[in-house]
Amino acid sequence: MSKQVIVVGSGNAAMSAGIAALEAGAQVLMLEKADEALAGGNTKYTAGAMRFAYDGADDLMPLLKDPEDPRLAVTDFGGYTQAKFSEDLLMFNGGRPLSPEQERLIGESLSAMQWLGGHGVKFEPIYSRQSFEKDGRHVFWGGLTLAAENEGVGLFEMELGAFTRLGGIIRYNAAVTGLLTEDGSVTGVRVGDEEIAADAVILACGGFEASTDLRRAWMGGDWDKAKVRGTPMNTGDGLVMGAQVGAQTYGLIDGCHATPMDLHMADYGGLGLPASERKNYRKICYFLGVMLNASGDRFVDEGANFRNYTYAQFGKAVLEQPGHFAWQIFDAKVDDLLYAEYRFHDAHFVEADTLDELCEKLDGTDPQAARSTLDAYNAAVNDAVPFDPTSLDGKNTQGLPLPKSNWAQRLDTPPFKAYPVTGGITFTYGGLKVSETGAVLDKSDAPILGLYAAGEMVGGVFFEGYPGGSGLTSGTVFGRNAGRGAARSPV
Repeated sequence: MSKQVIVVGSGNAAMSAGIAALEAGAQVLMLEKADEALAGGNTKYTAGAMRFAYDGADDLMPLLKDPEDPRLAVTDFGGYTQAKFSEDLLMFNGGRPLSPEQERLIGESLSAMQWLGGHGVKFEPIYSRQSFEKDGRHVFWGGLTLAAENEGVGLFEMELGAFTRLGGIIRYNAAVTGLLTEDGSVTGVRVGDEEIAADAVILACGGFEASTDLRRAWMGGDWDKAKVRGTPMNTGDGLVMGAQVGAQTYGLIDGCHATPMDLHMADYGGLGLPASERKNYRKICYFLGVMLNASGDRFVDEGANFRNYTYAQFGKAVLEQPGHFAWQIFDAKVDDLLYAEYRFHDAHFVEADTLDELCEKLDGTDPQAARSTLDAYNAAVNDAVPFDPTSLDGKNTQGLPLPKSNWAQRLDTPPFKAYPVTGGITFTYGGLKVSETGAVLDKSDAPILGLYAAGEMVGGVFFEGYPGGSGLTSGTVFGRNAGRGAARSPV
């Protein structure tokens, strides 16, 4: 007899879990707290990029929506080995070795992508954000190569299509409010006054970033001031329900993914906008200019590394500045290199023909100190090294207490533009501990029968930052494991 599996949530991790469970012969009911328009969790707010280990272009071709794209003939994808993926994750571990969860993410990343591709989820090379043209070729950088067609919205829609084709059922406006238990095993869920029995329940309903109270209680610091970039639905429900049945809290509970966001962003990334536009409030081209705080000072090395490896930390750094904001400043030389979100119709910025005029327009910032900082920066730029956005070019500043290590160009070409940003929180890192099959573990590392978790619910995957694109891949890797585990779980 087929197992009855309930999946709580409907984002990428939930969909991956549901598809895997259906594929393994289970009957699957997906329960989504939001209405149909807001379903999909944080997935719809992403750019749909997925980081995974691959040896070369041959690994990518079967995943592409359009393998006949003429640009492919003049594209250098390079490779992204498991060793490089490991090295990149270790950069954000604060001295910790790779966790078992990180090793699982790395080792299963390519097979998870190939598995999605086998279910009709197709991808496109990220030409607009992850490559630069050099000597007539498209050169990719930073190990992040593919994104779902139509980004996060497209990923959700393709996965929902695969889920329903396999016979999965989804209910909207169905917030799970509790877990049913019997003799220590989870036997179903409660939706308001309704009780729904199941052989296994998979919690894939995100973290607690949308709960100001939980951010204040579990993260402290300035996190209650952060703007929530993603869905308003991720209020820690799964974590609370898991704790109520004895689940082990695991990972860095006060850690999160953050990013610089438009200071004047509407709550939750602008729910009134089409889902495909909500990501446009992020502002992550700081590496092409400089960032100043209210005191008129730079506070990070904007060129420390490719932005894939710095935006999560820099979102936190912005939030920690006086007033919880900063200005990103650029000149006209890089205008054509700024990502589309800087030209978004709701992007806030000021513009001037001189730096003096620009500094006077930086609301909340000391204009004299700002101009002094910009003068010192311009004077320190190393003109002997050419600018190359496709590599860590070593074009640095010299003699500044806080250097800019790469891509340092003088701010000398009008018009000058400045964009106000704050720290936006996307997802939290702390979660529950799970087994290799996705089973939730109790405080003695024993599985709680009938309970599984995936996606942001899984702790131990990220610590003090992460390389961009790893989050969605993690959702698929751990979602697939949980779905397979739940479908094979003992009744």
